[in-house]
Amino acid sequence: MQRNFNTFDIPEDIEPSHIKADHNGVKIQWSGDAHESFYPWDFLEFYLNSDKRTPEPIELEYFGAQGPQGSRTWPPSLKYGEFSANETEAVGRLTNYIRRNGFAFVTGVPIDSAEPTEKLLEKIAFIRQTHYGGFYDFIPDLALADTAYTNIALGAHTDTTYFTDPAGLQAFHLLSHTNPSSESSPAANLGGQSLLVDGFHAADILKKEDPKSFQVLSQVKLPWHASGNKGITISPDKLYPVLEVDEATGKMHRVRWNNDDRGVVPFDSEHSPTEWYRAARKWHDILRRESIEYWFQLKPGNLLGEST
Repeated sequence: MQRNFNTFDIPEDIEPSHIKADHNGVKIQWSGDAHESFYPWDFLEFYLNSDKRTPEPIELEYFGAQGPQGSRTWPPSLKYGEFSANETEAVGRLTNYIRRNGFAFVTGVPIDSAEPTEKLLEKIAFIRQTHYGGFYDFIPDLALADTAYTNIALGAHTDTTYFTDPAGLQAFHLLSHTNPSSESSPAANLGGQSLLVDGFHAADILKKEDPKSFQVLSQVKLPWHASGNKGITISPDKLYPVLEVDEATGKMHRVRWNNDDRGVVPFDSEHSPTEWYRAARKWHDILRRESIEYWFQLKPGNLLGEST
């Protein structure tokens, strides 16, 4: 479907010499070499309706601690076996869940090795390389200077805020979960629960409760960085706000929030650092509300795919 001729070889003064329309479409004969073009009606209709390249509208389902209001199936999930039964249909359902709900589970994924997890993810798309690697497994051993490699509890955040194009889709699969300090009862007091927060839902709450704070967090552009490991310093191509709003539609486009990877709040913005910190505190408080924190225990065999 690529154009196979040089547009600029066509004479600039070319014009239609004859036009004929019938039930199949429109035929145009051009001046010059009398070349004839044919445009089917379905092509013309599709182009006129689709030339703006606007994404297909989809009704997002915000979730909180109890899932989306009125949802019959929660949490959204598929079985691993469904991918071998009908890969196209299963991948379509999985990605639709993630697009609509923000995340989805795949249950029954083999845990003898990480390979089945990797192969499953490659059914969606190629795996993106980062400074951590592409597909990788790890334990909390501080092999890299990042809080993810520790036992420290992490609050709600988005990853790779320091990329110009942050990772839009991530997956986590817990292959093993043990507590070496509990020898008598290894299944007891495991801890390690996972937390999901719907950033678009939180932004919607902020906009309704405190429009000024929403405006500040969507307008003040911040530096973001990753520089904890030797030889690695990463920052995006420019400053970005916490809440990115689509200029064409006015709707939320992306949340970029990781206070641990945030740089200095600028002093030359329309809003002062004092205003930003006030707005960020309100945002932080919303993210910490029990009503929107969805907690769960990730178990071996259950893969989590999420938009970030």
